Amino acid sequence: MLQKLKIKWIEWVDGVNLWEDEVRKLIKKYDFHELDIEACLEDNQRARIDSYDDYIFMVLHFPKYNSYKKVYELNEFNIFLGKDFLITLRNFPWTKTTKIFKNYKDLKIDKKNNFKITSAFILYEVVQAMIEKVFKIHDNVMKDLKIIEKKVFENTSSSLVKELMVKKRNIMVLKHMLAPQIPVMRRLEDNMNALFSDEIEVYFEDLEDKISKVVTDVRVLEEYIDSIEDAFKSIIDIQTNNVIRLLTIFSAFLLPLTLITSFYWMNINLPFADSPSFIYILLFMSILIMISVYFYLNKKGKL
Repeated sequence: MLQKLKIKWIEWVDGVNLWEDEVRKLIKKYDFHELDIEACLEDNQRARIDSYDDYIFMVLHFPKYNSYKKVYELNEFNIFLGKDFLITLRNFPWTKTTKIFKNYKDLKIDKKNNFKITSAFILYEVVQAMIEKVFKIHDNVMKDLKIIEKKVFENTSSSLVKELMVKKRNIMVLKHMLAPQIPVMRRLEDNMNALFSDEIEVYFEDLEDKISKVVTDVRVLEEYIDSIEDAFKSIIDIQTNNVIRLLTIFSAFLLPLTLITSFYWMNINLPFADSPSFIYILLFMSILIMISVYFYLNKKGKL
């Protein structure tokens, strides 16, 4: 999908999941560096920013939720920014970006909003919307973790293991996706003066603060799910130990009886082997030994 928009002298081109030929045709009229073009065509580039005299190239990453797999996937944004153009290319559609595009398409230019309409400010709005979306993702993940935490202490079923692992993987994806973008935002803020006025730098300073806060929040989520996982493992260990303890006690009760009866099943002559009433003596001895084992374990605090 490809959209083009002319706002005053600014051209905004927004492309979603374009073919390589489409991208080359689109940027052919611009004098971009060949390395930036290659980076734009390759998937899964690291977050980066390259600044030149007449334009800035950036690679940013934001999460896209896959409702089928229930995981976050990488939505890579390749951005070319100049004084009179903005090119945003990404892997997946993004409702917020489409909405901003529509708002500018329907915008009526007047003296009130004339000073704000620059390619840099449009970029600010796009990145701002994406970061705000990540804040909402953080809130949703936090709610999910609280639900999982409640399940852990109420019912430690095996399905919780998979649920915990999926959430942990999503948090790790968010962390590794967003953390490298802090220095990118910092450099972007520093480079705004080269192409635009000091006024626009304030907006990108705000973006840097927000992306730093997002990363901090994600790290808190990481610590939170680690504590839930530790609690889950501790509960499983306690339950396992309880089962083993019960089996041990049960074995201790039956062991004397098993030992005694095993001797009298042998084909050898033993005392009282021919006496039918001796079975009662064996039962009494077994019960006596069991009671002794019970009081011993109880005294040692094993019961």
